[in-house]
Amino acid sequence: MDVRDRILGAALKLLAENGAHALTQPKVAGAAGVRQSHLTYYFPTRADLLQAVARHSIDALAGQLAGAPGASPGRLAKGIAAGSADKGRVRVMLGLVTAADRDPVIKQRMRRFVRELRELMTPALDASGLKSDPDSIAFLHSVIIGCAVLQLARDSAEARTEARAVLRKAVACVARPRQRR
Repeated sequence: MDVRDRILGAALKLLAENGAHALTQPKVAGAAGVRQSHLTYYFPTRADLLQAVARHSIDALAGQLAGAPGASPGRLAKGIAAGSADKGRVRVMLGLVTAADRDPVIKQRMRRFVRELRELMTPALDASGLKSDPDSIAFLHSVIIGCAVLQLARDSAEARTEARAVLRKAVACVARPRQRR
């Protein structure tokens, strides 16, 4: 594993265990087993690190969803539900949202990140036979984020069950109508 990946892994673990406040350069460098100067070489600011961790996490989820055998709306909903229950991923997203609210540079990056994320969703939706127009993607993305935040806030079996049901319903809403023969 190269230094950059070690740093990203350590940052994701810190976020998952302790939230965004734990994402300090000294803590991440220590957890990754690198000097702080190495960390700042790859990620000059906390915002750079947070965005890279988000990208790393989302790319991993997109890879899992794209690699799932036998693409179907049900399998996609199940994969999305598992991803939205990942506390680390949700904390990264919330950290980015909070940082973007305070920093116009991060807000600009966040806009770009959302566009890129939605572009990553398109192949998974297409492969599962779902609509992949911009409105359908925005709808599904919004539902996913809402479910993820509520699961994190409530952190219970009931919240996870509810999220799975809501995500199945959201996926059903973007299903393509069956062709009549």
